[in-house]
Amino acid sequence: MAEMKFNPVAHKQKAFLEKASKRRGFREAYEVLAAEYALAREMLSARSRAGLTQEAVATRMGTTKSAVSRLEAAGKHAPSMTSLRKYADAVGCSLKIELVPQRASLIAQQHGRATARKAARRSP
Repeated sequence: MAEMKFNPVAHKQKAFLEKASKRRGFREAYEVLAAEYALAREMLSARSRAGLTQEAVATRMGTTKSAVSRLEAAGKHAPSMTSLRKYADAVGCSLKIELVPQRASLIAQQHGRATARKAARRSP
């Protein structure tokens, strides 16, 4: 079976989030699922860069399109490490998982802002 070229559908994420954030409880629910949404964005971005459809990824993973769809759906399914590795391989990526201490992350963000301010003051 020939692999089909992926044709992304336009989606205006910023406009969607602005409209959705007006609904009661949306912001809190979105924040709870922030990591899942970030993973879904990474997966969709990787598949898009690879130019693959869900069907093509499913074939490479040895699974079904519906299984790939569930993997890419934030908050609906908690994928296993095995599934994430297979997905990464299928889209030509390696899987990197990182645990970042919250305190260190905050300090790094503050340091980054301070560094950016210093650089801005030095530039002509």
